[in-house]
Amino acid sequence: MSSQRRIQKELVDFNKSPITGIEITPEENNLYKWKVTLTAPNNSLYKGAVFKVNVEFSTDFPFKPPKVVFGTKIYHPNVDDDGSICVGILKNEMWKPSTKITEVFYALLDLLENPNPDDPLQTSIAEQYRNDPATFSKNVKEYIKKYC
Repeated sequence: MSSQRRIQKELVDFNKSPITGIEITPEENNLYKWKVTLTAPNNSLYKGAVFKVNVEFSTDFPFKPPKVVFGTKIYHPNVDDDGSICVGILKNEMWKPSTKITEVFYALLDLLENPNPDDPLQTSIAEQYRNDPATFSKNVKEYIKKYC
């Protein structure tokens, strides 16, 4: 199956069974680039926040993971200033060609509910999450107010 057909199938499957809080808009003339709107789960510190996420598939998809980055600034130990995300499912060595894009979206939603300070991109934020949850929560809320 070509990467384009696989991406099209992923989009059709998602539209048949959408995930609450996720909206996908493929670029008009480029199926390989998706604009995603992610609404944070109600049981997370990010409740009420709406984030823009960019998904870019390579021509090697599904044999290589898509590039997924936050387009909206977020205060999170697993997301760096450029929006890069540290989540296991998107790491080359953990990616499997059978992985569905919906699994990636569920992983992002889970990351908002359960930051992983043991595998951070931002060590100072991870330390704050572990050692000073009140300040971490305050900073999350400030980012939401400023960027979302």
